[in-house]
Amino acid sequence: MKVTRLAPSPTGALHLGNARTFLLNWLLARRNHWRILLRVEDLDGPRVKAGADRQAIHDLHWLGLDWDEGPIYQSSRNDVYAAAIERLLATGDAYPCICSRREVEGAASAPHADDGAAVYPGTCRGRFRSLDEARACAGGREPAVRFRVPPGTTHFNDEFSGSHAIDVAGRLGDFVIAKGGGSAGAGWTPAYQLAVVVDDAEAGVTDVVRGDDLLDSAPRQILVYRALGLAERVPRYYHLPLVIGPDGRRLAKRHGDTRLSYYRERGVPPGRVLALLARWSGMESVGPAADARAVLSEMLERFTLDALPRSPITFTNDDDAWLRAG
Repeated sequence: MKVTRLAPSPTGALHLGNARTFLLNWLLARRNHWRILLRVEDLDGPRVKAGADRQAIHDLHWLGLDWDEGPIYQSSRNDVYAAAIERLLATGDAYPCICSRREVEGAASAPHADDGAAVYPGTCRGRFRSLDEARACAGGREPAVRFRVPPGTTHFNDEFSGSHAIDVAGRLGDFVIAKGGGSAGAGWTPAYQLAVVVDDAEAGVTDVVRGDDLLDSAPRQILVYRALGLAERVPRYYHLPLVIGPDGRRLAKRHGDTRLSYYRERGVPPGRVLALLARWSGMESVGPAADARAVLSEMLERFTLDALPRSPITFTNDDDAWLRAG
């Protein structure tokens, strides 16, 4: 059986853009009889907001979305991530790094990607004979761990956007798979690129549906899969266009309050929210109904990936007014 996951991050409340991506993931899964697990990606400690996990789960339930397993919290799986990090260090596919972000960005030798971001120049690659030596050079603090990116292009096919060929070394350089900074021996904070590979491989995830802002994560994660001996478990990827504001930027607070809880607290029924998300997903004829289950049932009958718009969806003041008029 195929398996997918809904993976909210409790760094803030779910908004309409998040809801559309989760809805599309759910529709693909339920139409094709995939198993769904719910995973809370709560590793970004400083940004995690108290209670945001429960709010996200409540919001998903409010929309009528369900799952077959979970919630599973990443923060409870640090031992599993540490074992993967140690394996990559032992095989030479990763190495300790004591560079600060400022040092990377300010390095005179650092190349830059097309978007102007600094590409890691490899300062610590081959610099230390051991983790303890890196710790000593870092004043006893835990170094970060970087993945040693092999040269060449990573090819993969996206089930929505087609084939891609990305030179990870040229575009990003060696990337961080674990963050340090604490006292030596305190352990690492696994980075997104490592944690999702470990979690998805262990859970048997076969299909990953997410926003296309994460498209450049796919080749990095494929490289990690291969380095961990899990090449046969690389999932199918579906990177879908985002919802953006009138300024062309990803939906955020600057575009007003688009949280699901904002509309719920103003009496907007979930069926009306779902009808807007349906319209944004190529299902113009789906109308609002007070019962979310009725709207979801109609969407399951009508939804096809081929009808999904290929461009980002713009949230407008008219959309907001239409929701609040319900």
